[in-house]
Amino acid sequence: MKISLIILIFAFFMTFQIFGQGKQHNYVKLTAKIDSILVTHNFNGVVSLFADTTSIYSNAIGFSDLGNKTKLDYNDQFVIGSISKQITAVLLLREYDKGNIGLNDTIAKYLTEINQSWIKEITIHQLLTHTHGIVELDKPLQFVPGSKFQYSQLGYELLAQILENITGKSFEELATELFDQYELENTFHPNNKQYKNLVKGYEESKNGALEFTDHSLENYAAAGSFISNAHDLIKWNALLHSNKLVKKETLALMKTKYATRIHPIFGTVEYGYGLIFKEGEQDNQIGALGYAPGFVSASYYYPRSKLNLVILENTANNLNDFRQVFIVHTEIMELLKW
Repeated sequence: MKISLIILIFAFFMTFQIFGQGKQHNYVKLTAKIDSILVTHNFNGVVSLFADTTSIYSNAIGFSDLGNKTKLDYNDQFVIGSISKQITAVLLLREYDKGNIGLNDTIAKYLTEINQSWIKEITIHQLLTHTHGIVELDKPLQFVPGSKFQYSQLGYELLAQILENITGKSFEELATELFDQYELENTFHPNNKQYKNLVKGYEESKNGALEFTDHSLENYAAAGSFISNAHDLIKWNALLHSNKLVKKETLALMKTKYATRIHPIFGTVEYGYGLIFKEGEQDNQIGALGYAPGFVSASYYYPRSKLNLVILENTANNLNDFRQVFIVHTEIMELLKW
């Protein structure tokens, strides 16, 4: 009896060892492929890949300042573009979790200063999902609210204003409080000038040269101008997808398909609340790409494999073809869809 138990334990141990070696072998192959992609496309930025809390790949390549040849550091900060939208969505949904706002409330309840009749038609849900039809605050709607999708930076700025009206605090204060609560020490609203390691962003000019751009922070903060780094975005994904930022049921709302878009890079994609995914892939690959002038970003979580990927780049090439702008990001992301 004792011998049988010993044999069983030994067999289990060997199986575990073989499985662990196979897993490690897969990661070795994976990191080699990532290296190859970065070299092939002359990548300048930071790539971070975690499995749960274990770093699988962390690399900073190139320069934070091309003119002075200042080497990039893994902890350097980047403008994260539309990845900002999920931060805004979380801030809004935390108020929803507290019972301070309803997703089907019309914005007339919170934005009384807008002198347009359509504020009585558009809901919080429609702002979150880009289905509201607002083009400009002083113009008629472009379509009936809820009838179609149209990507909108302004919609997320209105969400920020609604948050300010609900809480009596500025959007900057609300964001800073959230980051402080969860020790996201390298993540900032752009008006909070405490960031010290923001790299320079560069765009390819008409003559093919990379030139510094000084308007990377001109978008609405709520829609595309938050500043962060790889460490914090990895942590953000882990917090979000373990229900620490919003309730489990609320996270499920964020991951629900509400609107379909023909994306310039991915083709047909589905929109939740600040998160995008291919139909049926919410549990495979979910997150967001981000673009701000000179900054090309991706932040994705892979629920099945528990992988967590962040790619932050501060050089934007081939601006006439956004598939090429994000070529490193999409090629690495494709490797992870196991």
